[in-house]
Amino acid sequence: MKTVHEISRLAGVSERTLRYYDTVGLLRPTGYSESGYRLYDDAALERLQEILLFRELEFPLKDIRAILDAPELDRAAIFERQIALLTLKKERLEGLIAHARALLQTEVNPMDFKAFDKSKVEAYARQAKEAWGQTAEYREYEDKSQGRTSEEDKRLGRELMDIFREFAACREADPASAAPQALVGKLQGFISEHYYHCSRDVLRGLGQMYAAGGDFTANIDAHAGEGTAAYANRAIQIFCDSADKA
Repeated sequence: MKTVHEISRLAGVSERTLRYYDTVGLLRPTGYSESGYRLYDDAALERLQEILLFRELEFPLKDIRAILDAPELDRAAIFERQIALLTLKKERLEGLIAHARALLQTEVNPMDFKAFDKSKVEAYARQAKEAWGQTAEYREYEDKSQGRTSEEDKRLGRELMDIFREFAACREADPASAAPQALVGKLQGFISEHYYHCSRDVLRGLGQMYAAGGDFTANIDAHAGEGTAAYANRAIQIFCDSADKA
C-alpha cells in the first residue's frame, strides 16, 4: 500500500490532483491509515495508469470515469486504440521535430505547414471516443451527467455509498432475505435514476464487478466495511436469478 505522497512521486501526479480524483470518484483510495491518510494498492495504481493514458489523449475526466466504470469494459480493445492514437501523436511529433531542425538550417518552404496538421490525430480520437462510448448506458450516462456540478456528483457518490452502508448493516442476514433484497432494488433504482438504465443484465455485471477485487471492492469496503462488496454481490445475484425464474 502506498500513500498519496509516494504515488505522487512515483507517477509524477500532484497530491492535489490525486485528492481531486478521489473527490470526483475517478480514483478512490483502497483504504486509509490509522492517521486517516489515503492508501492505494496495486489495483489502484493500475487504474491510475489507465487514467493517465486517457489524459494523454486529452479525454475529459467524466468521460474517463464513465469508460473505466463501464461493466462491459474491454481493456484489450481500449489499449489497442490507445496505442494506435499515441502512435499517430508520435508520428506528428517526429514531423514537428524534423520541421524545427529544418527551420534551424533555413531549409523550410514558407508555404509548408503540413507538420502542424492535427487533423489525422483528431479524426482518430473522435472515432476512438465514439467506439468507447457506443453503449446505450454510456450515452445515457453522458446525458444525465451533462450540466451536473462536481458538488452534485459528490452528493450522488455519497448517497450511493449510503446504500452500501445499509447493506453492511444487514450483512449478518441471509442475502436472500427481505431486507438485502429490498436494498438491491433500491440500488438498481438509484443507478437507473441518476446514471443509466440498470437492466437486470447490467445489474448482474455490476454486482460481479463490485466483488471482483479491484477499485470497486476496495472503495465499497473502505466506506461500508470489509466484506460489504462481496455480500452486496451475493444479494444482487440472488435478486437477478429470482427475476430470471419469475
